[in-house]
Amino acid sequence: MQMKQMFKFIVVGASAAMAFSSASVMAADMTGAGATFPYPIYAKWAETYKANTGNGLNYQSVGSGAGIKQIKAKTVEFGASDMPLTAAELEEAGLMQFPAIMGGVVTIVNLDGVKPGQLKMTGKVVADIYLGKITKWSAPEIAALNTGVKLPDTEITVVHRADGSGTSFLFTDFLSKTNPDFKAKIGAGSAVKWAVGVGGKGNEGVAANVQRIKGSIGYVEWAYAKKNNMSHTQLQNKDGNFLQPDDENFKAAAASAPWTQTPGFGVVLTDQAGKNSWPITGVSFILMHKTQADAAKGKEVLKFFDWAYKNGGAAAVELDYVPMPASVVKLVQESWKANLKDASGKAIY
Repeated sequence: MQMKQMFKFIVVGASAAMAFSSASVMAADMTGAGATFPYPIYAKWAETYKANTGNGLNYQSVGSGAGIKQIKAKTVEFGASDMPLTAAELEEAGLMQFPAIMGGVVTIVNLDGVKPGQLKMTGKVVADIYLGKITKWSAPEIAALNTGVKLPDTEITVVHRADGSGTSFLFTDFLSKTNPDFKAKIGAGSAVKWAVGVGGKGNEGVAANVQRIKGSIGYVEWAYAKKNNMSHTQLQNKDGNFLQPDDENFKAAAASAPWTQTPGFGVVLTDQAGKNSWPITGVSFILMHKTQADAAKGKEVLKFFDWAYKNGGAAAVELDYVPMPASVVKLVQESWKANLKDASGKAIY
């Protein structure tokens, strides 16, 4: 991100500004860091949770890569990542992982005369743009998908994330699944060696560059794009359908997710089959140490996410996220009981 996003919801109402300026963190306040993808919903949940319980959340939206580093270094109570860690990575770091929310990533453009959601794109074409193989908006590969749309004969400026990013993982994973050349030359990851383009830190950095540069293309989380009136594109899914992003299409992509068969719930939902499946759907995960040095703070984190599972669904849908299904929440709660212990080995949930 160009600026670290941090929220600390202490109170609501007239005294909010005074409380926000306070550097002290109350005993019940939690600290977390990581993914930008879920930031809008975590902010909303934290605000409501604070109003209901009096307990606050200090979350730094610094990108999944930085969040993973911070939880491994034990500088926060939880880390957040949109790229799931493997079973081996979790074991090595003494961490457990669980899903918090689902949502979608979209491509955004800055093109005069093109309405939001009007432009059609495929994974193959977007990947060729990010490989530097397609360099103009008037290219035949783009024109063939957009009959009747007046495309400018301007150069394409590619915008990508400059930081370690779970959003980048979801985006590059989709491009790798739909374009073999992209898979071979760049591949999927939270931090890759981009072939072309300019970088921006966080959703804001990418969005700011796309808004500033005519003829640019980038990618951000959908709730962020929607809130900031970014011009998104349609994307073709695995079944060949061109879709608009929304929570129903994200939900369709998650419908057959193999939660019970994947260690650490590490499900990747890009390029899923189904006529209504949005092709860049993702899960945002929470990372916690299995042995909680401060059991009270660990318990507070679990109380927050337990509350969010039970009470945060409406806010999630309002922001076009997809709440975790009740069946998955039950599995997560069982995982908490089995894996999260205090220093003496006693379960904290």
